[in-house]
Amino acid sequence: MANHKIGRLSEDIKREISALFRELKDPRISSLLSVIRCEVSGDLSHCKIFISALDGEDATKASVEGLRSASGFLKRELSNRLHLRKCPELHFIADGSIAYSAKINRILQTLDLPDENSKENEEEA
Repeated sequence: MANHKIGRLSEDIKREISALFRELKDPRISSLLSVIRCEVSGDLSHCKIFISALDGEDATKASVEGLRSASGFLKRELSNRLHLRKCPELHFIADGSIAYSAKINRILQTLDLPDENSKENEEEA
C-alpha cells in the first residue's frame, strides 16, 4: 500500500516541479529544463530530482546550482500545492541522459544501413 503512495507522490512532485520551473526567474536556471525522474525515499523525508537541460551538460550543472539556492521556495510551494503535512527535502541531481540519447541518435543516423525497400527488391528478383 505504501508503495502506491510513494509512486503517486513522486509523479505529483515531478508534475508540480516542472510547473514551478517556469515561474523561477533565476538566470542560472535554463529555460529548456526537463525533470527526468523523481525518487522519494520510503519515509518521505528526501526526494531526489534528476534534471537535464537540452542546452548541454554545462547548462544542466548551472541549473542545478540555481535550483539548490531556490530549494526553500520550491519546497514551500510544493507543500502548499500538494497539501503535504511534511514536504520532503529536495535534492537536485544533474542527469545527462538526454544528451546521451541525442549522441546515440546522431551515431545511428551516420551509420550506413541498407534500406528495407532495397531488401524487398532483392527478394523479388
